[in-house]
This record gives sequence, structure tokens and C-alpha cells, in this order.
Amino acid sequence: MSIGQVAERTGLSVHALRFYENEDLFVNPVRRGPGGRRAYSQDDVDWLTVCIILRASGMPLPALRRYAGLVRQGAGNEEERLTLMREHQAHVTTQIRKLAECLDLIRFKVGVYEDILDIDSAASGECRALSPAANDEVADSNGPLTAQSA
Repeated sequence: MSIGQVAERTGLSVHALRFYENEDLFVNPVRRGPGGRRAYSQDDVDWLTVCIILRASGMPLPALRRYAGLVRQGAGNEEERLTLMREHQAHVTTQIRKLAECLDLIRFKVGVYEDILDIDSAASGECRALSPAANDEVADSNGPLTAQSA
């Protein structure tokens, strides 16, 4: 496959593919076809998919480079690979927890603004902002919850 075809399949730019090669992130050296043009295999595309997922999950380039090097070395370093992946798994798990906390706040705020803007709901005394944090915010306010205090 040409660099353009791989870029299209992976969503990476041609520049990013060259960067990955220069940063030694491929498991196998990128082959060159006639005229010196890069010729990628399906294995290269599969590996890039792994790299894309690891980068999207926040794996730093040095860790990805280390992982690629371990895979390149072949069997015998599985303990190191496992350690690297466990560290990254812990990082991703922490990210997910923090994002869940952020989402809780966002959901609460959506409920607050929906209540403020929904005259029927406000007239009936119904409140959609049922987060535990909602009670804290209401209790901390000096008066009724308004758009300014929300």
C-alpha cells in the first residue's frame, strides 16, 4: 500500500506516518518500493491501529516507542510489556474516573439550565438536577437558584 492509501485507511496524515517512521514507532522497517517510495503491508496498518488507540488513550510517545521496541525484539520480554501495559491501564482508568466526575457535573449543570428554562417544570416545582452535588449547591446559595448562580 502507498503512504496515501495508509493515510486514508488509518486517518493519520502522510506527515504523521513519516513522523511515526522517523520516531521508530513501527515494529518492522517500512519497506521501499521501486523508486524509493514507501510500501506498507497490512501488518503495518494493523500495528498503526494499535498505536493510534494507545496514543488516543494518552500513552506518551516515549512509552509507545518503548513498547514498539519491545515488540520488535520478539519473545522473551513479555514481563516488561505487561508492566508497561499495566501502567498505562492504571493511567486510563484514572482518566475515566476523572471524566466520569466531570460528566456528573455537566449533567447536573444541564439539569439546572433545563429547570431554569422550562417554565412548566419550574411552575410545578419539579427539578431535574437530582445530583447529590445539586443539594450542596442549592444549600450554599443565598437564595433561589438563578441563571447567575448556576
